[in-house]
Amino acid sequence: MIEYLKQIKITELNVKNVKDHLPSDPTEEAKALADYTAAGIKLHAAGTIYFAKDEESDIKEKFEYCKRAGISVIVAGDPTPETLPRIEKFVKEYNTRIAIHNHGPEDKLWPSPLDILKSLKGTDPRIGCCIDVGHTVRAGTDVVKAIHEVGPRLYNVHMKDLADFQNKESQVAVGDGMMPVRQIFEALIAIKYDGFVDLEYEINGDNPMPGVSESFAYMRGVLAGMGYANHG
Repeated sequence: MIEYLKQIKITELNVKNVKDHLPSDPTEEAKALADYTAAGIKLHAAGTIYFAKDEESDIKEKFEYCKRAGISVIVAGDPTPETLPRIEKFVKEYNTRIAIHNHGPEDKLWPSPLDILKSLKGTDPRIGCCIDVGHTVRAGTDVVKAIHEVGPRLYNVHMKDLADFQNKESQVAVGDGMMPVRQIFEALIAIKYDGFVDLEYEINGDNPMPGVSESFAYMRGVLAGMGYANHG
């Protein structure tokens, strides 16, 4: 994976707590971190990480994992509203942001980032959203308006493209589908978003690099056309 990242000139990465990304075992994690550092790759977020248990030990373990890696944003998958107070405790203790990830119409808790936003009232400002643009449009939410509404609570973006906003299985390379990519970037710039837009390319697992390269080329081209230099 590191060699692929070098080929497409990516130096920042959102990792998952799995064996071939950033293992959660401390010893294996340290080895992976050394490899990333040697390659000049900085880890800016971890996730999607699932908070399935409302237990201090389980939650603390995930925050410790990110602390060891120097990661300041945890992309959280489906924490229940009842778990948020316990998570908030560790957000304050570790000074780490939590970006709750929406998962579309199949998600009973957080189908849209607007559903997440409703549950954040009164919580620590370091608890916010990761907007997955594909799941957002499938939930029937205008993704550009959602970015504006979430505003300062937006801490991560997962980018993908779909040929059909009603069909989860219609993912294509970014630029080949219906996603309003330029308008998404315009909205992020308008809210002064200071985080990352992470490509989440979930198709063609046996040969993903052509689609990944095409996706980055398209997004870089959109940004160049808007007058922004290419920063990866």
